[in-house]
Amino acid sequence: MENFDLTVLGGGPAGYNAAAYAASKGLSVVLFEKNELGGVCLNEGCVPSKTLLNSAKVLNYFKHGENYGVKFSGDGEVSQVAVVDRKNKVVKRLVTGVRAKLKGAGVTVVKAEAKILCRDENGVVVQSENVEYNSKFLLIATGSSAFIPKIPGVDKAIESGLAITNREALNLVEIPKTLLIMGGGVIGLEMADYYSSVGSDVVVVEMLGKIAGATDEKVSAVLQKALEKKGVKFRLSSKVKEITENGAVVETENGEEEILADKILLSVGRRANVTGFGLENIGVETERGAIVTDSRLKTNVENVYAAGDVNGKSMLAHTAYREGEVAVNNMLNVPDEMNYDSIPSVIYTTPEVASAGYTLNAALEKGINADEVQLSLMYSGRYIAENTDYTGILKLVYDKDNNVLIGASVVGNYASEYIVAVSNLIDMKVDIDRAKKLVFPHPTVCEVVREGLFEIK
Repeated sequence: MENFDLTVLGGGPAGYNAAAYAASKGLSVVLFEKNELGGVCLNEGCVPSKTLLNSAKVLNYFKHGENYGVKFSGDGEVSQVAVVDRKNKVVKRLVTGVRAKLKGAGVTVVKAEAKILCRDENGVVVQSENVEYNSKFLLIATGSSAFIPKIPGVDKAIESGLAITNREALNLVEIPKTLLIMGGGVIGLEMADYYSSVGSDVVVVEMLGKIAGATDEKVSAVLQKALEKKGVKFRLSSKVKEITENGAVVETENGEEEILADKILLSVGRRANVTGFGLENIGVETERGAIVTDSRLKTNVENVYAAGDVNGKSMLAHTAYREGEVAVNNMLNVPDEMNYDSIPSVIYTTPEVASAGYTLNAALEKGINADEVQLSLMYSGRYIAENTDYTGILKLVYDKDNNVLIGASVVGNYASEYIVAVSNLIDMKVDIDRAKKLVFPHPTVCEVVREGLFEIK
């Protein structure tokens, strides 16, 4: 039996970051990962999708160069093979970086599955390839998998290659002429943006009456209009009833509609990976398919923690990074807790959408005495200089009783950068009058945040 202070199951953002952090604090750490290090985000999600979307941005600049005084000849051409090849190189480089980080920290990495066997007087015992490992602490960071909806024809469609998940969508070397996307959330919208930009006819089917989930309604509407301008079609308040041999039957508000498609992207959510590795052998509690954790990432079992998608709280890579650190700090008896109220989320479409904290409606429903201000991104000179579509907006939600920001929503290019400043103001509960004294460099897009603060009287 091999002994360590900490065993980590899973090499995604929560697992590898926690492992390196724990090792830097003096703990001996073993990490098990059967696939590539980096998890879904690095290998099948946020990083490869951004690589594809950046290629689409380059194409967009080419097509609309005249708007910036630059004229290109021809229509431009996308080599999907080259785009995917570049994506693979980017992923490989970053995976190598994660591997180097863990090696430098002194983490023992085992490229294999591990199964939880039991608890003993020394902690938790896991087994991998007939070798047993014992540790005082266990961090479960097994991530999540794409949810496959139980609808007629889905299994046959997956087998034939008609139906795909995000993993396959990021590896298509032929651009589908027609693409049906089930789900108008982050993954569905980003893939709708990319594939419509490179030539696919895209239809998005969403069960809700708006896209982008809990995003502010006005922000959602601006994004939808921008995507429709690119040719994306939406079927809202609709659902796929059946997948056929060459498309799907969609139930809409106006009745059934058959939509033909070369590919159907299943992007209706993700489910935590909680089976197949012996979780039941030590009695870890789950609820609604995810591991139950408190604000310190503790489970109901002593010295057993769960971070990342597997606890179902946020399912964002940057949340997972922080959760891993919080878990390790609590192992070391360093007081630390998660605050999920200020975590930013981003949809990397063009235009981007970003949000943190509450929307006004959500705040009012919770009984907070809240209000909001809204500004055009045209308050930023740099935004005007670098864009030709001036529909972007920023909304700041504030607590009138405590004079602090509690939410923000942005739609427009660079939204992912705006939200960094605002989410920090929310997290640190900075008094709005104090925040107004912050100096933003000029010209930057983020200056709009300062303008928004001064709109709060």
